Amino acid sequence: MARRGSSSSPSRRPSRAAGSTRATAASTWGSRRTSESGCRGPPADGSDSTDQTRQIELNVEEQVGTASTTGWFFSRGQLKRDGWESVVDSSLDGWTYTGIRIAELDDAAAQLPTESVERIVVPLSGSFRIDYTVDGAQYSQKLAGRASVFHGPTDVLYLPTGAGLTVTGTGRVAVAEAPSTTTFPAAYIPADVVPVELRGAGRSSRQVHNFGTPGNLDADRLIVCEVLTPAENWSSYPPHKHDEEIPGQESQLEEIYYFETAVTRGVTAPASAAPFGYMRTYASEAGPIDTLAEVHTGDIALVPHGWHGPCVAAPGYDLYYLNVMAGPGAERIWQISDDPAHTWVRDTWTGQAIDPRLPFVPDPIPAAPERTAS
Repeated sequence: MARRGSSSSPSRRPSRAAGSTRATAASTWGSRRTSESGCRGPPADGSDSTDQTRQIELNVEEQVGTASTTGWFFSRGQLKRDGWESVVDSSLDGWTYTGIRIAELDDAAAQLPTESVERIVVPLSGSFRIDYTVDGAQYSQKLAGRASVFHGPTDVLYLPTGAGLTVTGTGRVAVAEAPSTTTFPAAYIPADVVPVELRGAGRSSRQVHNFGTPGNLDADRLIVCEVLTPAENWSSYPPHKHDEEIPGQESQLEEIYYFETAVTRGVTAPASAAPFGYMRTYASEAGPIDTLAEVHTGDIALVPHGWHGPCVAAPGYDLYYLNVMAGPGAERIWQISDDPAHTWVRDTWTGQAIDPRLPFVPDPIPAAPERTAS
């Protein structure tokens, strides 16, 4: 996830809503340190880094035997519950620190009660009104939204632990969650102040919307962003992990990938077109995992540990994913370690341009009105 060629919108802060393995390359989210500065070449002893990776796999196999490693991918609707298309929370075995809810509404409402979780409401398509309660006071915030996830950033709403809410509107909406014990002010983040970052270069170019990352949003544990990958490009690459707490180098974070796919912009496709992409995870010393999945709109991949990436956009089809991260560490920070077998790929980006198809830009949308108290 290189920072080379990054581009951000003006560094205005969100407006406050009412109620307020170690030889790998490391990258940090929040410190603004570029990933190039963390890149390392082959091991100093001249050994083959591929052998190192294979040894990790063997170590894991010795520890876990024949344990199942493929149960972390869910097709659209497979996690349906309580009127939501998908629900990820701690009721899933082995899942602790993050959650997500997806709903498709048609002039309808979805409710979430007061709980000890902080949340970010993210319109995927369409517009919504969020009625919420903080400390007994009731508020309302309009989210103008967007035509689709491939139409640039959206405005979002951060709600602190203990806030109940009702989402009303037409379209698809995501609610990212993380258990939380510290209260931060609610915050409305307009689309035009969402930091837009262009990462990588060439066929590894992708676009990131950093509305819920450290340095851009004050929160307790929740880290949320969106990634858009043009057709034929790779993202979440080189493969990386964040499953150990190594101060200054790596964070221990669960991660959710929620996917959407679409025919690439500017292309006319037949009605039979079926957009798709691919996503890969594999074992680290932290535990077994083995996912190689064809992904479509509404699918969800969970990463409790392990190396993850790449995500690949097939020719003819653009790929989107919403990332939700949180973990047990005392510091809310995103630090990763590259797979040592593949970190050298970052060096090949030097001199390459960002894919000219980026950025994905929004259709004009009206500004959301100020929230009102009732």
